[in-house]
Amino acid sequence: MHQAPHLLSPTASDLQKYGVGTAFAGFHYDLNFLTVHGKSRYPGLFLWTRSWKKMAAKIPEGCLIMQAGVMFEWITGGFVLAGYHEVIYTEATKEALNKAKKESEMGKKRVFWRISSTLFGHLRHDVNIAPLPELEGFYDPAYALTKYAPMTAHEKLCEELAAINLAPKQSYFAI
Repeated sequence: MHQAPHLLSPTASDLQKYGVGTAFAGFHYDLNFLTVHGKSRYPGLFLWTRSWKKMAAKIPEGCLIMQAGVMFEWITGGFVLAGYHEVIYTEATKEALNKAKKESEMGKKRVFWRISSTLFGHLRHDVNIAPLPELEGFYDPAYALTKYAPMTAHEKLCEELAAINLAPKQSYFAI
């Protein structure tokens, strides 16, 4: 991760402009190595467990959620899966907004935007992300080498960007 292109990405959604059911970030996994979610003022982050159970993220004060990205899945040969998540405007979000509005009317300064600051930790472009041999007891090597073919972090990034139509397929742009 040393000298990798990490990204701190604050996102903000105006809760007075949107309503219940709005997806601020649809169901997805991240294309990086490790994602760090901080606590938002308003609920709405949902995570999926390995058994595909959807659950609301509840981040205690002073804590963070560390979630594996696809490159973490790659180096573990699938032993650790990339974490799926989404951000949705829910009834709980609306209730928190209504509480904030009441507090604001009572003189307490409140923000009516859902703001989160997510850190996307990457691997340096030239790092080989083949499944780590040290973890072979945790994954089937024959299967892992077919599903998780050896490549660099840059090649995987390009592959993921092409899959979501943000880069040309099979054309690795220069670094």
